Amino acid sequence: MPLITVSLYPGRTEQQKKDFAKAITKSAVEILKTKENHVIVVFEENPKENWYMAGNQL
Repeated sequence: MPLITVSLYPGRTEQQKKDFAKAITKSAVEILKTKENHVIVVFEENPKENWYMAGNQL
């Protein structure tokens, strides 16, 4: 049962997240040879000020 976590900045619409979850699920089914109802997608929204790369704030 794939559990796929997507971290992103807040601000996407519910429709954008729904469409993205469907696309991720479709790819997981095709690539991982699993069933659609076994794929879980979780969105974690974190403010941009909490994101750092190489020790620098994005």
